[in-house]
Amino acid sequence: MPKKSKAGVRSTIGSNPERNRSHNRRVVLDVVRQLGPVGRTEISRHAHLSTQAVSNIVEDLVADGLLIKTGRLRAGRGLPPIQFAVNPNGGMTAGIEIAADHVSTLLVDIGGRVRAQRTVPIRHNDPDSVLPVIKAEIEAAQGSLKPPVPQLLGVGVVMPGPFNVEGMTSVGPTTLSGWLDFDAAAGIGRMLNAPITLENDATAAAVGERLHGAARDLKNFCLIYFGQGLGLGIMVDGRPYRGANGNAGEIGHVLVQKGGRRCSCGQHGCLEAYASIQALAEKLAATGIDGVDYARLEQLHGERHPVIEAWVAEAAAYLAPQIAMLENLFDPEAIVIGGALPPGLLEDLTQAMQPLPLSVARRRNRSEARLIQGRTGRLTAALGAAALPLLETMTPRLDTAQAAMREQPNEEMSLAG
Repeated sequence: MPKKSKAGVRSTIGSNPERNRSHNRRVVLDVVRQLGPVGRTEISRHAHLSTQAVSNIVEDLVADGLLIKTGRLRAGRGLPPIQFAVNPNGGMTAGIEIAADHVSTLLVDIGGRVRAQRTVPIRHNDPDSVLPVIKAEIEAAQGSLKPPVPQLLGVGVVMPGPFNVEGMTSVGPTTLSGWLDFDAAAGIGRMLNAPITLENDATAAAVGERLHGAARDLKNFCLIYFGQGLGLGIMVDGRPYRGANGNAGEIGHVLVQKGGRRCSCGQHGCLEAYASIQALAEKLAATGIDGVDYARLEQLHGERHPVIEAWVAEAAAYLAPQIAMLENLFDPEAIVIGGALPPGLLEDLTQAMQPLPLSVARRRNRSEARLIQGRTGRLTAALGAAALPLLETMTPRLDTAQAAMREQPNEEMSLAG
């Protein structure tokens, strides 16, 4: 369970029983990632594991190539302790975003540095069409790296939701066709021979903003995510909230207008039918402007096209009450808004929602804005996708830590500070 030590560094409880060894490895990796270069004694203190347990785990991680020795710390008398750090070439993860019209690929090393990134347009987004693209793009990204090429520890795959919902999955232009009865994790895993973490795009985008963008200092926030449709990523105490079936945050299909505009899901009056890139594209198509991509959208916004300005006003009117609703439901530190909208257009939309309706977020001592713009842009979901298997590898799970607490004697659970 995460805590703060006197030094202000997050401390995570390890577990000494052998059957929790995989958890202990994550604890040690997490400590070294935060503090490295660091010696065994310091790792033991912050991980709350015995020195012998840490010594064994560190040696295993060095042998696996995940940690490296960085020399000895010159301080005090006696033999200086050996220092350890995360090996940036010890492993990497891939992030794959499957969108309605493109596939984006990122390679991120275990130190958190983006090593390669690619985006390729696709004409068809069914599994038979997309899977060969994924394989080719990962191979091309790996081929662009200078040797030694780090081992692939896992692949995060994100796509628009909802998942496995009859009548909503694989329906309309904001989703992917043919995926309702396809086991994406198993199919992609067999093809790549790697562990797969599957997530919806909005939840992954929230992870991306948490690690790389505007939400770095936030532990509790919601991200309104503009893909082709509209989604919501929810972060609670620094971890994504997924719901029972991975479909938490389908804000695009909240009804905002009784008997309103028809949505691709079959309902009338969904938020996505008014406040989404697809809704804007349909408005532009009605005036003869078809096939609008990111660059064209940016150009039209720069020209102050009347359809763009009308969409901003309409979308803001429907979104602003949802901001207040999310604040009342989740009491977040802030709401982030981001995704595939050009930055200038996103800024206009944010401004058009002001002043926001009254909610629990209007506190007298509030110093930060209630609504802030994301900073990672179109790569937000892919960045989050790459982070998902990295979190599995390097960040201890809360439920495992809690189980470890129940297993250990009280004297082994004392925390520094």
